[in-house]
Amino acid sequence: MLIMCVIPVEYVEAKLAGSQKPDWNRAVSEAEKIVGYPTSFLSLRWLLSDEIANVALHLRKLVGSNHPLLKTAKSVIYNGRNNMQAWGLIVLLISKAAGHLSVDDMEEDKAAGVLHSQRALAEVTEMIRTSHLVHKGLVNIESDVYLETSELNDMNFGNKIALLSGDYLLANSCAELANLRNQDIVELMSSAVRDLAEAEFVGRRDNQNNPLPSVPPEDRKDYAVKEWTLRNVLSAGALLGKSCKGTLKLAGHSNEIQEQGYNFGKHLALAWQACLDLGPFITKDQNVTFNLCSAPIMFHIEHDPSILTEIDKGLESVNNVDYVKIHKIVMMGPGVELTKQLQKRHSQKAMEVLSVFEKSDARKALCNIIAAMGDF
Repeated sequence: MLIMCVIPVEYVEAKLAGSQKPDWNRAVSEAEKIVGYPTSFLSLRWLLSDEIANVALHLRKLVGSNHPLLKTAKSVIYNGRNNMQAWGLIVLLISKAAGHLSVDDMEEDKAAGVLHSQRALAEVTEMIRTSHLVHKGLVNIESDVYLETSELNDMNFGNKIALLSGDYLLANSCAELANLRNQDIVELMSSAVRDLAEAEFVGRRDNQNNPLPSVPPEDRKDYAVKEWTLRNVLSAGALLGKSCKGTLKLAGHSNEIQEQGYNFGKHLALAWQACLDLGPFITKDQNVTFNLCSAPIMFHIEHDPSILTEIDKGLESVNNVDYVKIHKIVMMGPGVELTKQLQKRHSQKAMEVLSVFEKSDARKALCNIIAAMGDF
């Protein structure tokens, strides 16, 4: 029986050694040293391939266009708090924190303290996540919307590149999974891909498949948490959670420990998403666009559904929404504070799971990453 701590991980590793709150970039940089190599970008084996080199050349042709693939490419490279490539780092850190049981020495990367199969799974996690984001950048070209010939050509060309490059990453991740020769891991990660696809069919959407909040029921109790959690477990929590579960399975841990790995990944992903959702509402710049299904907005809808009048202007396209007005409305309500509480709650749950593992540099690095996401 696992005993969970009420106060997370020795009071967050003695309040992170009594120091200041960890800086995000520093926390990630220190964590990368622990697992042996930078994981903040995709594996060089894929990046230096001829196929990706060709994609990079084609992307240059899209510079100056409004195709969303360029924004996706920038977010992949950007080394900041929204860097999804840190997910591979999380998988490696939980692998090292948990250790491994009775595995052939030939399979272990001695320097990093993780198995070669665990490192491969971390790369697969990054590739699946990135391929999904690239595929989401496809533009729905409507026949009744007039576009200049040059703009139409840009959109069509960008769609082709997004579709093919996303397929390339997904195909490589499938091949890498097959090389692990573990049917349970293949099934687990396949279900994570299914969850990513299912997330795109939850709730209302505009014509470009951008998410819109669902109309709440008459009894709005827990509406915000339920809908936000459903969307983000499918679109993020399931992949990171199942990757953490899978890496512990590769190390020979019990089903109970594997489930703790899933819970850690899920809660960390949800805390991460809540942190990202807060971003536009704690910055001084009000002229920013944001996800209309972000946590502060969902909480405000539960508090006062009249904001849907403004949001529903985006039923055809979210570009028709007055983001500045919605920002001001949300800032006057309880949404921001409730989102901070939501982020803290999931951070605490992730921290509690770490109590299962022995004290180590890897566990401390995970604590630092959690603490760097927000005020803990």
